[in-house]
Amino acid sequence: MATFQSFVDIDAWQRARELTGKVYTISNSPSFSKDFELKRQIRGACVSIMANIAEGFGRSGSNEFLQFLAVAKGSACEVISHIYVALDQGYVSKQDFEQVRALGEETVNLIGGLMSYLRRSSLRGAKFKR
Repeated sequence: MATFQSFVDIDAWQRARELTGKVYTISNSPSFSKDFELKRQIRGACVSIMANIAEGFGRSGSNEFLQFLAVAKGSACEVISHIYVALDQGYVSKQDFEQVRALGEETVNLIGGLMSYLRRSSLRGAKFKR
């Protein structure tokens, strides 16, 4: 695995960005947007994925990065749960549901893979290179 120069280089962050864009688009539909709480929750969870990956990367230490990745992974699972609620309430089509669920699961898997790599790696982070 190559060293990341920026959090935007991380596949999990890129997929989370794609997921966030999809969620923002579908949550603007008339039926979905009337459920203010669900809309706020699912959007917040998406943004949390991206933000925690970015913040963890910015901490420059593998252990801290792992902690932030764990939060991001939890938020990705939260998005998947919320999209089931949206489907059950008729706010999203089956096709939109499947796209968000698949992107969410891919994001979870990418984050999990990165976590596994960091746990096995001898890299400790940029702040330990001094």
